[in-house]
Amino acid sequence: MFSIIIPTWNNLAFAKLCVDSIRKNSAWQHQVILHVNDGSDGTLQWAKDEGIDHTSSPGNVGICIAVNEAGGLATMDYVVYMNDDMYVCPGWDTHLMETIDQLGTDCFMLSATMIEPINYNNPCVIHRDYGQSIETFNEAALLKECPAIEKADWTGSTWPPTIVHRKYWLITGGYSIELSPGVSSDDDFAMKMWYAGCRIYKGVGKSRVYHFQSKSTLRIVKNNGRKQFLMKWGINQSTFNKYYIRRGTPYTGALTPPDGSTMQWESFRAWVKRKIM
Repeated sequence: MFSIIIPTWNNLAFAKLCVDSIRKNSAWQHQVILHVNDGSDGTLQWAKDEGIDHTSSPGNVGICIAVNEAGGLATMDYVVYMNDDMYVCPGWDTHLMETIDQLGTDCFMLSATMIEPINYNNPCVIHRDYGQSIETFNEAALLKECPAIEKADWTGSTWPPTIVHRKYWLITGGYSIELSPGVSSDDDFAMKMWYAGCRIYKGVGKSRVYHFQSKSTLRIVKNNGRKQFLMKWGINQSTFNKYYIRRGTPYTGALTPPDGSTMQWESFRAWVKRKIM
């Protein structure tokens, strides 16, 4: 059903947990594709031993190059991008597939809903602490309590796990490597989908993954993604999230372009900001 792309960087224990959760908690047998950055911790050999489709690089090439290289092996109709520090909950794929079947179009960008232990007041996330490490992960409690947690569908899909039709993965060219190692690449990809005609950015409330939060990104030297987004698209990320994809608002259907008068002001603010950078 899905080709699931998972970049990983010397994070073997989390990668094993992630893949194991996909195998045991999915309704279908999906294609899992790893991109192994470095892999000196045994990840590369494990992927080979397990017969997992994979690409690899001798060092850390970042998210953008990793997902694009792995995406070249995708054979299914739908491409999922997932972080290696995620654990999928039962029903995660059935709820995504049910949503896709109801849309009546292949031009969409969907997200599963993350459950995270640290509360950053993110309206798109469920806050529940089931552990922040492999050692403290309370899998039994998560599986028991997850079905009873209420979460409505939300608007503004950009965060992984994201799913798009493979046709649109190819049309947009995947993730933009000029944003390597990857800060703001999610929003950039969502903007590329907008230009490709996408108006459905839906977070599926019943599709759940537990996210241990930033187990790889804390180790990288980050690019200035906000500045790059502004210079590339001529608007701020905050403008895109608020006026284009309406991130965090209740899902009500396909989006419409933002109001012209509002965007004139936002474009002027962005022009000023670009001039002083």
